[in-house]
Amino acid sequence: MRPLNLFFYGASGQLGQGFEKIFTSPQQRYKVTPMCVVFPETNIAQASQRRPEVILNAAAYTDVIGAELAPAQAMRVNGEGVARLTALAKQHDALLVHFSTDYVFDGSGHRPWRETDQPAPLNAYGQSKWAGEQAIIASGCRYLIIRTSWLHSPWRTNFLKTMLQLARDRDELQVVSDQVGAPTSAMMLAEVTLMAINRVVAEPELMGLYHVAASGAVSWFDYARFIFSKSHELGLIEKVPRLKPITSVDYGCVVNRPLNSRLDTQLFSQCFGVHLPDWRVGVSATLQALFEEQ
Repeated sequence: MRPLNLFFYGASGQLGQGFEKIFTSPQQRYKVTPMCVVFPETNIAQASQRRPEVILNAAAYTDVIGAELAPAQAMRVNGEGVARLTALAKQHDALLVHFSTDYVFDGSGHRPWRETDQPAPLNAYGQSKWAGEQAIIASGCRYLIIRTSWLHSPWRTNFLKTMLQLARDRDELQVVSDQVGAPTSAMMLAEVTLMAINRVVAEPELMGLYHVAASGAVSWFDYARFIFSKSHELGLIEKVPRLKPITSVDYGCVVNRPLNSRLDTQLFSQCFGVHLPDWRVGVSATLQALFEEQ
């Protein structure tokens, strides 16, 4: 099969770093090449000249507090920026692969959110990501939208790495205990996304919107407790700080965050025949990677 032209945006972020690691690895679990020739970030005019066949968009404005303080900036990236990519996808009949978030939901109830549930974002970040989704669907382009949650990786800034730093600086930490979701490995998400691209190229009927996150669910408080336990075993931290559970109201953040960030991933698992691992597996792998980088 002739290699496809895959255009990749967002290499500098957590998820982008996961893709970069796969693209440059000599031992790829899910083959990108020879299926794809990967073109790194480039402007839309250059991309148009090379006729993209897959547009992989891992770029996003992900600063949730920053989005609340500057919603127009978040909307420019997560809404209007995505709309520009839909025009490129339409022009070349390319498959647009895009990532969204559990924050498009209001976090009510306790059951995992399904793809058919109506979004109702609580904050500016969620609103901007929902706008991006709507722009893709309304454009009529070919698309694969993947909603995920609570990304972690050895790269960039995330909750896991923040907890490790705080553990080195403090003896006691207060962590929110009433928000629940699934910590999801950026590396795992990149791997299953590339597998899904392979399938969708061969079977266009699989295009659409899917939830992809690690299995299981945990509060931020119990997530932190797991991080500290594993990190101490590995020697990433010398001491385990005392943890005190607090509510979202006690935390007093300027951003309203969903209490229930659980995502129902059954549709993706059934359509693509993928078992998504428990969140502890990915967190342990990220901590191991950080230990090996010391």
